[in-house]
Amino acid sequence: MIDQSRPRPYAPAITEFSPVPRQCQRHDGWTADRQRRFIAALADLGSVRAAAHAVNMTPEGAYLLRRHPQGEEFRAAWEAALALGVQRLEDVAMDRALNGVEVPVYHFGEIIGTRRVYNDRLLMFLLRNRAPTRFAADSVPNADAATRSHLERLKREWRKEWEAEQAGGQAESSDAVILSINAKLEKMRERESAAMTPRTRALWEAWQKAEAEDRAAGRTGYGEGAEKSAGEADREEEAPDGDPPTSTDAADPPQPGSSHPEPVEGPRALPRLLTDGDEVLGVPRQGRVW
Repeated sequence: MIDQSRPRPYAPAITEFSPVPRQCQRHDGWTADRQRRFIAALADLGSVRAAAHAVNMTPEGAYLLRRHPQGEEFRAAWEAALALGVQRLEDVAMDRALNGVEVPVYHFGEIIGTRRVYNDRLLMFLLRNRAPTRFAADSVPNADAATRSHLERLKREWRKEWEAEQAGGQAESSDAVILSINAKLEKMRERESAAMTPRTRALWEAWQKAEAEDRAAGRTGYGEGAEKSAGEADREEEAPDGDPPTSTDAADPPQPGSSHPEPVEGPRALPRLLTDGDEVLGVPRQGRVW
């Protein structure tokens, strides 16, 4: 394990770690010395394949070793080596940006010399990343007051456009949800209608027609606050104060031994004989006793 307690002028050596234990100690396997040399090569080369070949091993074996259950320190050393490898890549990029690269010059398929090529894009990339406040010419901090004001105005305009697009998208999504729900309800009605018998369908249509007529007349018939029909209002007005309205249509439950229900208690209508002026079912009486 890397010892962080001892003071060192530089970063601690990445090879100071406990190697991954191996079940069989083979001279051509991942010995402790070969693991340390692999980590050192990885820090210098920055490539797992190149580091594995440098110690005469395969990169697949190195990845298997990194996944070992007891390879915590090996994995930590691996990450530290890759970090040093990235620094090496930065050094190489800086060297290419400053000194360029030698490119061979061909003539009729033969090399007649070389020329040095400089990469200005690489140079600008390094300058903007190493000194962003000085070389990021298109950044907001380096812009003048007029440019910053123009950018702020554009930002507000873009913000308003974005909010309008978001509001429009939400309205469209709500309309789509409502249309989807209505389509599902219509399918349910179609399935229920297809399952109805002719008699049930006729009763259903009659009920819909009657309900539409009641709604048109202002008689909803739903809830306690529903309006009452004209006949019910007249009967309530004719009833004496303090007494509930009576109905001759209602009847008490039938008594045992009786085939007809008893009428509601109250004034009973006395029987009488029909005279010649009475009609029975629309037919005038013709001198017979009814």
